[in-house]
Amino acid sequence: MKLIKLDAIDSTNDFLKGISSLPETVNFTVVTAELQTKGKGQMGHKWESEVGKNLIMSVLVKDFFQDVSRLFHLNIAFALAVIEALESYNVPELSIKWPNDIMSYSKKIGGILIENSIKSDGSIESIIGLGLNVNQTNFEDLPKASSLAVICGVEFDRELILRLLVKYLKQNIEEWQEKEQHFWKDYKLRLFKKDIPMPFADENGVHFMGIIQGVSAFGKLQVLLEDDSFKEFDIKEIQMLY
Repeated sequence: MKLIKLDAIDSTNDFLKGISSLPETVNFTVVTAELQTKGKGQMGHKWESEVGKNLIMSVLVKDFFQDVSRLFHLNIAFALAVIEALESYNVPELSIKWPNDIMSYSKKIGGILIENSIKSDGSIESIIGLGLNVNQTNFEDLPKASSLAVICGVEFDRELILRLLVKYLKQNIEEWQEKEQHFWKDYKLRLFKKDIPMPFADENGVHFMGIIQGVSAFGKLQVLLEDDSFKEFDIKEIQMLY
């Protein structure tokens, strides 16, 4: 693993994207920053973090797959790697809030953003960004957010967590073809609020009740509705209200 440490940057994803074509930027190159001024979340949301308290990172993954229909597989491989790394520290009640939030109990402790690009030779290059709340303890005006330090009552070594989750990511990628069905099953079992009646809002703000059943092969959320019909939703089409 090649590790590039930055004091401050607008976005670790953008920085890694800018150097990804250089010969020295090998597979699983990681960029971290103490401060990120333009951190990005899903759907353009901004990710903010206290300086030097959290794990802000991006990792380059080359040639995991050749088929764009399988893009969501990397989400699964990395989300499970984060869960596995945190479980080794006995972080309690971990789950994955579709599509890419890491939860402990009902609090968000991390968010993942994956950006994919198709190269001229047809290969797919992916940059995985992670913001993980590690040692930050002040979450004023963020009632749904927390951190490892708040939940576990101790401070953590951010670089040790980083190295562990990259280890698990490599392992998951190496074992993907052999254990693909196992990974899918594990991901679905770890879905936040799976099999529990929950309120949702659609893209027009209309509220409805539903029960999460799983995720489709293309990464759409599968929900059982009140009339016993079954519907799949893309990321912009549904919001869980909790």
